[in-house]
Amino acid sequence: MQVTQLEWIVTLAVTIAVLLFDIVVIARRPHEPSIRECAIALSVYVGLAVAFGVWVWFSHGSQYGVEFFAGWLTEYSLSIDNLFIFLIIMASFNVPKKYQQEALLVGIILALIFRGVFIALGAVAIEQFSWVFYVFGAFLVYTAITLARDNDHDDDAENAVVKFARNHLTLTDRWDGLKLWIAENGARAMTPMFLVIVALGTTDLLFALDSIPAIYGLTQEPYLVFTANVFALMGLRQLYFLLGDLLKRLVYLSKGLAFILAFIGVKLVLHALHQNEVPFINGGQHVPVPEIPTLLSLGVIVLVLVVTTVASLYTTRVANRRAETADDAT
Repeated sequence: MQVTQLEWIVTLAVTIAVLLFDIVVIARRPHEPSIRECAIALSVYVGLAVAFGVWVWFSHGSQYGVEFFAGWLTEYSLSIDNLFIFLIIMASFNVPKKYQQEALLVGIILALIFRGVFIALGAVAIEQFSWVFYVFGAFLVYTAITLARDNDHDDDAENAVVKFARNHLTLTDRWDGLKLWIAENGARAMTPMFLVIVALGTTDLLFALDSIPAIYGLTQEPYLVFTANVFALMGLRQLYFLLGDLLKRLVYLSKGLAFILAFIGVKLVLHALHQNEVPFINGGQHVPVPEIPTLLSLGVIVLVLVVTTVASLYTTRVANRRAETADDAT
């Protein structure tokens, strides 16, 4: 895929412009967004992602268009799962509703920075070491197994970094927007927002470790990897407020994502076996294994997400009805 310097400049400029627009709007009027506001913004972001994918399809070829859509859907589904952790962090620190937009925006910016770094490192690793696909594949399969076994999200937002900050810094209970520290009793004290940002930042770092190998299993084009991540993160803030309690009803989302990650992990291993010579096979030959087409990967991802969502909503609906029936009986 030949991406011109102009395409990179325009992409980065638009990404920065959108983030700056969000920062200015939120800074002027911190508030809890309405459902209508979130729905409009989310529709715009999703529409832009689809339009971009269509442009890639016609400008760079159908293969790259399919790779973008597969990568975008995978990153978007992983981002939705990440919202569970964001909900836990907001609840654990009792973040006021009007400040949650600000905290989420900072979290998204940090996620873009971390993923940008990992995208660059991944591109270099793939270019220099073709066997890195074995590492990516094994890591995704391991992550999938861990995710499948973990039925409940961790309710503890107090990771090691946050606990260190609590034990070694002067803290205050006062909130003051996005300010990370304020003057209190003649000394500088860290606000609760500081701990929230630390929790979001360290969580984003862990998320990037999962998402970047996953998308490199669908496309090896750094431009598509970057744009898929950008479009997956744009609108995540609105999705947080729009879905609300609905997130808790997606009880099988982790299982579906575990299957997707395992599928991509196997795809990466097959790709590595196909590309690399194995010394103990026929004196160092490529292993005659099939490769999974990206179009098939896209179909599997869409099917798993649809089945997971429908099954989750049906299960929670039946459980709620049974609970209501039990309450009426008593």
